[in-house]
Formats: sequence, C-alpha cells, structure tokens
Amino acid sequence: MNDPLVSIIVPIYNSALNLIPCLESIKRQKYKNLEVLLVNDGSNDSSLEICRMYARLDSRIIIIDKENSGVSSTRNIAIERATGKYLQFVDSDDSLDPNATRLFVEAAEENNSDMVLCRYYSVMPNGRTTVFGDLPPDTSLDKGQFARCMMEAPANFYYGVMWNKFYRRDIIMEHHIRCNEAFTWSEDMLFNLEYIRYADRFYSISTPLYYYTRQRKNSLSMSVTPTKVLTTKASLFKYYRQLFIDLGIYDQYKPKIFAYLVATAKDMG
Repeated sequence: MNDPLVSIIVPIYNSALNLIPCLESIKRQKYKNLEVLLVNDGSNDSSLEICRMYARLDSRIIIIDKENSGVSSTRNIAIERATGKYLQFVDSDDSLDPNATRLFVEAAEENNSDMVLCRYYSVMPNGRTTVFGDLPPDTSLDKGQFARCMMEAPANFYYGVMWNKFYRRDIIMEHHIRCNEAFTWSEDMLFNLEYIRYADRFYSISTPLYYYTRQRKNSLSMSVTPTKVLTTKASLFKYYRQLFIDLGIYDQYKPKIFAYLVATAKDMG
C-alpha cells in the first residue's frame, strides 16, 4: 500500500495551556506522510508562538494566521488549503493515540471507505476516562446500514463531531461541503450530514484513537442554553430528515427520526 498524504487540520484559539500535548501527539504519529495545518484564529495568548516553534521543528507543519472569525470559518480556510487525499480534524485541546492516523489510513484504503470512524476516550477533569463508540467494531457498512445505526443514537457525539472521523477530500471538494459559518453550536453535525449524503462506504474502528478532553469543554458548554439547543436542532432537522428521505426509509422510521429533536447525547462523559 502506498502512503497517501493526510491533511491534519487543527483550529486554534487561545489554546496555549493545552496546545503542546495536542501538537506532540500529532508529531508522534507513527504514520508519517502528513501535512499539519495549524490555523490560528486570532489568538491573543501565546498559541501562535507555540505553533511557530513547532513549525521550526517539523517541516510538515503549515501555519495559517488569521483574524478571529470562529471555528467553522477556521476549518473552512484549512479545507481550502489542504492537499491530502484524506482529511483528519483535531481540536487543539485534545490529543491522538500514536497509531490514530495509521489505523485510519489502513481502514480507508483496505476497505475502500469514504468515511472511517473510531471510538474515543472522554477524559474528565479528574483524569477518569471512558470509552465511547456506537457502531459494531471493525465493520464495513453501506449508507443504509450506517443511517439505521445512527438513528438509534442520533444526538451522540460519535456521529455528530468531526474529530473521530476520517474524510476523503475529493468528496468534500467535489460537492463543496463546508462548515456552516452561521452555526455556533453543532456545526459539526451539519457538516457530517452533508458528507454522508455523498458517501457510500463506512468503516468503524474498534480501537479508541482520540482523547476528548472535557476540562475546557465544560466551560464552553455552559454557554449553550436549552433554547439555543432546540433552535439549532430545529434548523438541523431538515437536513437530518432529508438524508432519510433520500435513502427511502423516512416513512418507515419516522418516529425514530423525529426523536432526534429531543434526544440527548449519552457519550459526553
């Protein structure tokens, strides 16, 4: 198997306290054919200096420095600049298992997969970790099978976020799939719903490969009010509903599809 180029995208905003462990975990990936796009979203701490230090040590690192415009815009800029066959997203306060990219590539290439998903660790402030993942382990699924599994836990992070997934860049570019900059919460889910429309083959890795750090996210989630959650879910629902209409299973599973509006994530830690 040839080693295809992988573009790892890291949006960064005032992440100095947590950025070094994140970048170290990327630097230590056993898979080496990487480009690493560090996108500084107008940080006013020492995040940019840390990025520059790592860029001097590793020629694979590309720094994009921009004015603050939010995580969706930041990811979109990186998507436009990326050149890899595959895209992988990492939050700047999280970290990767050393084998993460290698196992993603192997699963994608060996199974001809359009999206690969992995289990992940939720890391609590007290250091306790819990493993989460919904799909049957080490399994290939077509779009209908994947959608039926997603229907069982429609609000879970496992399906909604971008950081436990591996994407083909050609699908993203051909269909102009981008993060919606009008969304300030759950923008990952909309990106995934759009991507799933054009993906045909999915694969689930049983090994947890991502460390999702709850410490900083707890403070961020406090700003998401119940009203905002309901408003955003109502906006997302038309995309969620359309996916199942396109698959021809909307009428059959309508009650479960509508359950998305009131479902809560069970895998947040």
